[in-house]
Amino acid sequence: MRIRFSLGLVLLLTLLLACISGIAFADPTPSGPLKASADIFSCGDNPVEGTARLFERPSEEGVKEVRIRMLVRGLTDGKHGVHIHETASCEPCGSAQGHFDPGPNGNTSPDGNHPFHLGDLVNIESKNGVGFLHATSTRVTLSDGPISLFDGDGSAFIIHDNEDTFCPDGNQAGCAGGSRAACGIIYLDD
Repeated sequence: MRIRFSLGLVLLLTLLLACISGIAFADPTPSGPLKASADIFSCGDNPVEGTARLFERPSEEGVKEVRIRMLVRGLTDGKHGVHIHETASCEPCGSAQGHFDPGPNGNTSPDGNHPFHLGDLVNIESKNGVGFLHATSTRVTLSDGPISLFDGDGSAFIIHDNEDTFCPDGNQAGCAGGSRAACGIIYLDD
């Protein structure tokens, strides 16, 4: 006896078997890293603009790593301090508050903790008015948790007018880069 099945019937039976056995066709895990971005604009009269992209992936040890890529035009040549600040606000640039550094119970640690704030990054170096930053941090996350950049009030990048010397002699005026040259609110990408 010969049984003939149409392609439609085979697909229907396959779908029915998958539903009965609880097999899901879609992978419930994200297909790639979490992503965020920021458009960077001048805090003053100099026309500074740029973009930043952030990508979160787990490391081989399971620790979340956030890769940060930044391109900025219009900075003076030389090194400029770059930090993630605690509030997603850039108007005025001072409204971004201090360096991102949530402590126990959501309290921010004192400024004397620099350069060990969670939002402290390496300097960006500008040549011929163009600066690139490539950094990886395990101090922040894009996903939920106690060190997420997307807490109740979000976060922003601040680029400073001067180099961050990382304050080798302790917290002194200007050692973290001085006044604010540019700001960019960090948004989670869809």
